Amino acid sequence: MRKILFLSIVVLAGLGIWAYSARSSSEQAETGQRYRSEKIGRGPIIATVAATGTVMPTTTVIVGSQLSGQVVEILADFNSEVKAGQILARLNRDTLTARRDGALADLAQARAARQLSDAQSEKVRADIRRAEAQQGDMQAQAQRAEALLADAETTFERQNSLKARGIATDVALQSAATQRATQVAAKRSAEAQIASSRAQIASLQADLKVVEAQKLSGDAQVAKAEAIVRQIEVDMANSEIKSPVDGVVVQRNIELGQTVAASLQSPTLFLVAQNLRQIEIYVNVDEADVGRVKVGQEVEFSVNAYMARNFRGQVKQIRLGSQNVQNVVIYTTVVSVPNEDMALLPGMTANLRIFTERKPDVLRVPNAALRWQPAGAPRPAGGEGGENAVAATPTDETPFAAQREGNAGGNAGAQMLANLKTELKLSEQQLGEVEKLLRVMREAIAAAGNDPAARREAVRTARQRFGRAVEALLDAEQKVKYRALIENRRQNPQAGPAQRTAQTGVPGRVYLLGEDGSPRLVNLRLGANDGAYSEILGAEVKPGDTVITGAIAPAKGRAGSTFRFGF
Repeated sequence: MRKILFLSIVVLAGLGIWAYSARSSSEQAETGQRYRSEKIGRGPIIATVAATGTVMPTTTVIVGSQLSGQVVEILADFNSEVKAGQILARLNRDTLTARRDGALADLAQARAARQLSDAQSEKVRADIRRAEAQQGDMQAQAQRAEALLADAETTFERQNSLKARGIATDVALQSAATQRATQVAAKRSAEAQIASSRAQIASLQADLKVVEAQKLSGDAQVAKAEAIVRQIEVDMANSEIKSPVDGVVVQRNIELGQTVAASLQSPTLFLVAQNLRQIEIYVNVDEADVGRVKVGQEVEFSVNAYMARNFRGQVKQIRLGSQNVQNVVIYTTVVSVPNEDMALLPGMTANLRIFTERKPDVLRVPNAALRWQPAGAPRPAGGEGGENAVAATPTDETPFAAQREGNAGGNAGAQMLANLKTELKLSEQQLGEVEKLLRVMREAIAAAGNDPAARREAVRTARQRFGRAVEALLDAEQKVKYRALIENRRQNPQAGPAQRTAQTGVPGRVYLLGEDGSPRLVNLRLGANDGAYSEILGAEVKPGDTVITGAIAPAKGRAGSTFRFGF
């Protein structure tokens, strides 16, 4: 009996403890939620962009061959330091030597033919001078014949006159007539000889022209033979593969006895890296981060070969050409790095941090506080994702904060129209067209239904179309203002049109822990972000304020009228 009584007392005591525990848990659940929190304070913000890249020489020169042939000598190997003009390898040049000897013989023959043409030219010129001298003698003889003919004419006339008077005899008259005929014949002979001399001189002059043409041909043949010799000499020089720059051989692609074929394209025989004491890293930067990277920023990185060592460099160039790698847009950023100890080798993979901002002492808030919000609170504009989800800047194509998701009409649309009219000084016709575009945008958003993802996409597409259509209605001056308003809108989405130009940073919000233990919403303007903390640029907060970073889940108890023991 005592045993039964004792067991009853134990059972009643257990039920009492259980009821008290259940009541306490219910009261704790009713009194409020427990939170994780952290104090707002000051500290450093070091914002970085993480990326990977490949170590590359500043300049890599491909050394090839312009000739085909067999490699008979290799004078440089991997890691050989070479100077500009140094011979790296030689090709067999027996064929080139034979071709050069033949070309030299052709050149000597062409020069000999040219000298023969010179001799012929001198001979023809001498013949012309002799013919001209003979022509002069003949002209003198012709003049003498003319003088004798004149004397014979005078004598004949005198004898003829004397014969008419009976003084001269017939013999004297006949002798005078004969003398006259002889001198006429002598004159004609002299004139014929002069004509023959002139023809001979013309013939010799024609021969001289032929010889002069042969001389020009000979000059061309000599020049051609000299060009062939020079070409063969160039080929013989090219049979010696030389380094064009000072550097280090990082790759050798030939072996002794190998035949090099350069018929279609120049084969790569050596790769010479120029100045490995100053190298570059080609970094792949994601399009989401490339806007924060600037030329001159400091870079810190490590390589797998020296895990305990940090190297430093500087951003040298951000290339404008993008690449799409597995649907990810990346931009190649070139980082310049000194390599005096030659520790970094071409081809190494570097894990980099690009320091985009360094602020040693700023007011900062934990990023966990930016992400947290009470259950049931509406999501902030800008969507989810990233460290500063509540601080994401919308990329609207409209200049004013009137077209938020699910709020494409009503007072917001009217306010936007009023802002456009005021800021851009729209005409009545332009205003009417904008109203039509606004109705089209509302209809497109409404057609998306209630699915959140589809609605967000519809809002984004409708905004872009609306922005482009509005811009097409504006004149040049209005377009400039409109684009400036869009840019201000992107940078300061929560501010009004008059306030955006004065505000900086991106918007965010946190919940402070009030004295009564309840959260209180505070809007912020955020600056630099290092992944753990974000800089506070403007807000009604001060160092020491308690900000909520998360909620502590209460212990699971009874639901409704069902309880369980706490053990």
